[in-house]
Amino acid sequence: MTLLRRLPNLLFDFGGVIININYQLTLEAMRQFSAAGSTIEFNQQHQSDLFDRMETGRLSPAEFRDGLRQGYELTGTDEELDAAWNAMLLDVPADRLALIAELRAQGHQTALLSNTNRIHIEEINRRLATTYGFEHGIADALDRVFYSQEVGLRKPGDDIFHHALREMNWKPEETLFIEDSFQHIETARRLGLQTLHLAPPLTLTEALPAAIRAFTPATA
Repeated sequence: MTLLRRLPNLLFDFGGVIININYQLTLEAMRQFSAAGSTIEFNQQHQSDLFDRMETGRLSPAEFRDGLRQGYELTGTDEELDAAWNAMLLDVPADRLALIAELRAQGHQTALLSNTNRIHIEEINRRLATTYGFEHGIADALDRVFYSQEVGLRKPGDDIFHHALREMNWKPEETLFIEDSFQHIETARRLGLQTLHLAPPLTLTEALPAAIRAFTPATA
């Protein structure tokens, strides 16, 4: 009996994996609109309920901006607050998109699982259209995208992982989850997914090919 190596399904995080991101830039930008010189409660490990509600689609962008003004006593205009909120978003390197395209051509199924919000999605999609000609944003580079603000769920909760796996008809043990936040890696491991923790200075192009080669499931 010959064992055939099974290609893993690839479930990608977005920020810190496909797109470069720097949370500190948004913290510094928001501080400019605070008379007290304070900033917002938002980073890779922790965020306040305002950001949870924004990322699960329970706040509109207008309500989010009002929440920033009321909760943190910020004085910026809509445009200024949006620019500060988007300051964390950096570039999407072409070599990462090329790697994903190559893996899809080899037969890997791909999906995105991202905690995000409407303001960020619109800005990223605008940049991808300008830089790469993507008509539908990052969705053009993958088989499927799952945004927390559209699904109404967010990582590290179990339910958003169950939702993505169910929608893709993927088994956890046949799926490799690529993520830079360890609390999300922990959930994925507990649910039976294999994982690649893309902690700095690792990058997708450096680490993913080796992780795929190390992927263990095989079928007869």
